Amino acid sequence: MTRRGFLKGLLGTILAGLFASLYTFFIEPALRLQVKRWHLTPEVWPSGRKLRIAAISDLHVGEPYVGLSRVRQVVRRANALGADMIVLLGDYAAGHHFITKDVKIEDVAPVLADLKAPLGVFAILGNHDWWDDLSAQRRGGGPNLYADALERVGIPCLSNHAVKTGGVWVAGLEDQLALRGPTGQWVGLDDLPGTLAQVTDDDPVILLAHEPDIFVDVPSRVAVTLSGHTHGGQVRLFGWSPVVPSRYGNRFAYGHVEEDGRHLVVSGGIGCSILPVRLGSVPEITVIEIG
Repeated sequence: MTRRGFLKGLLGTILAGLFASLYTFFIEPALRLQVKRWHLTPEVWPSGRKLRIAAISDLHVGEPYVGLSRVRQVVRRANALGADMIVLLGDYAAGHHFITKDVKIEDVAPVLADLKAPLGVFAILGNHDWWDDLSAQRRGGGPNLYADALERVGIPCLSNHAVKTGGVWVAGLEDQLALRGPTGQWVGLDDLPGTLAQVTDDDPVILLAHEPDIFVDVPSRVAVTLSGHTHGGQVRLFGWSPVVPSRYGNRFAYGHVEEDGRHLVVSGGIGCSILPVRLGSVPEITVIEIG
């Protein structure tokens, strides 16, 4: 190899590395946004009934990655999807320290209030929403400042609570990693049996649960469980993620999971946690078509 050939190869390698870094640390996490669609036909779903849900998860709001302009973009895209229902699956709080400007939930909630769907917009909280509320941590429970902000703009935040809309039950589970326990372990505020006990008839149930790990305990009575939390691992190559924040690893990392006739959809979400990195896990609005 000539000296000129070596230098050209070295320069090409450096430029490729710089572009890969730029893409992984900024272009994919901050600029890209896709709509991912899943079509489900649960056995317990009434024949002939159709439902389209748009799910927004893990905004992790904070400049420069997810500022208010980015949230407005997500809201516009979600409203254009013609969904019957829109759900917010938690983690509005920033999930990493690479933030140049904090964006408060008091400013985010009015933007999310522009979400519109015939059967309503419903929210739950995620672990970061509890971890970021130090007063709630000291109390060992609610009220939670993120839930309060959403409720003030008219978005119901379901905390172990089930409501019925358009012949469908929407059951919102409280977070499974909400509080730091006395020995440093994370303790959940979720109550799956108590939440489902509020379902009083045979109409189908949609369960909202921020972390997907609860799916192993979800009964077949629930038509679909919708979760976030994992961000698809943030780095996902050839359907595999090296790091997944779940006890079950890649089993519940991303997408549609069907086990024993039960259905789970894990959204890849919008933002990032720990590090502002995404590669092969493009920020998404998740659309679930049922029936």
